[in-house]
Amino acid sequence: MGSRSPHGAEAALRSLRARWRTASIAAGWRYPSDWALPEVDAVCASALVKADLSDPLAELGRARALSGAGLDETLTDVAALHAVLSDPRLLAANPDAVPARLLRMTALAWADVSTVEIARCEVKESLTGLSTSAYLRTRLGEIYRQAARDERPVGHVLLTVSIDLSAVIGWSRLMAMVLAADVLRQVFDGGESLALLGPSVAVVLTERDPDLATRVAEAERMLAQRLSVDPQLHTLGPIDLRLYRLPDTHSQACELIDSLSRS
Repeated sequence: MGSRSPHGAEAALRSLRARWRTASIAAGWRYPSDWALPEVDAVCASALVKADLSDPLAELGRARALSGAGLDETLTDVAALHAVLSDPRLLAANPDAVPARLLRMTALAWADVSTVEIARCEVKESLTGLSTSAYLRTRLGEIYRQAARDERPVGHVLLTVSIDLSAVIGWSRLMAMVLAADVLRQVFDGGESLALLGPSVAVVLTERDPDLATRVAEAERMLAQRLSVDPQLHTLGPIDLRLYRLPDTHSQACELIDSLSRS
């Protein structure tokens, strides 16, 4: 039996790629124009000759991470490929049907790149846009070093915003913190550091000044108003705002951050 001609191989690759793209978009791929990558063709070429897909999918996972695709989207894309390889009629993508080894290889490769990318940029929590506690510790270190150089006490305080989400379920828990983050950015818009310490705790690192009490009261008022108008948050518990003086040393401040994140 003769081997497939170059034109036939190219046509088969284009056909598989087109069916994979269609299935991936149907499964929720958000930006169709960004789907095609050179690594996609490498995966298709390996699939057509029934070669092991582990290495090509790992390369695709790395490429997806570099292009900004999320892990869930990347794995759903792999599930779309598995669907069209299993049945040309474009079965719905089902990540649970994909061999675990292939998902693992793709996920590990994606995670390797994402970890490096995170280390290169300012650390932000993706949903709220607030800094992480790791960034807050870095910022505190800068403040303590500045105070030591100037031979003066640290002139900052921490304002914590804790929301009782114990009776709130699902995405509404996340929405509550998104709304809280938006309020804090509006009130504290002069260079303060805002961070998320936990699923229900946000914090503002700010200098003590004569207007601080007024801004804290304004934040409390806006939080109550903003959260009360969302019908999905009718089971929301109390909102607690507290001011904390920073301790004498950076290590003690980090211990305070740890305790607040568990409150």
